[in-house]
Amino acid sequence: MVRRRARTVTRARPARHGRHGREDRSPVVRPPMPPLDSRIDRFDLAVGTAAEFLRSSWPELRDVSFEVGAMPLSADEEGIPRWHALREEKRIILYRVPIERLSHVHRDDDLHRRMLVEGCVFRAAADYLDRDPWDLGPERFRYF
Repeated sequence: MVRRRARTVTRARPARHGRHGREDRSPVVRPPMPPLDSRIDRFDLAVGTAAEFLRSSWPELRDVSFEVGAMPLSADEEGIPRWHALREEKRIILYRVPIERLSHVHRDDDLHRRMLVEGCVFRAAADYLDRDPWDLGPERFRYF
């Protein structure tokens, strides 16, 4: 009886370290993560872009500070305000919670919510300048 030895195939294990001892280590910078995207971030972005457009179009708004507040301290005789335009302090404060919760959009998607926020920024700036909101961006709405 002839016995054969079981032949084991041995493969060379991959080296843990490369020539300089630096391969197969975890990277210092992790893989890119998706950007943090929350309602607050989207609201701030919409306010910021609309404010920059208005500042670049109207010299009277260049020194005005557009700020975002969560909620007004109290309601007035007309209800809960969406913004306050403070001319003496050169500030416009937009209140996120009343704009998002108490205003209604006819289609609930990102585009229409952003248009709602930008519309509030335009109305607040018009209130600050004592003008009609449609006067603030006339070239933007001419399609003919």
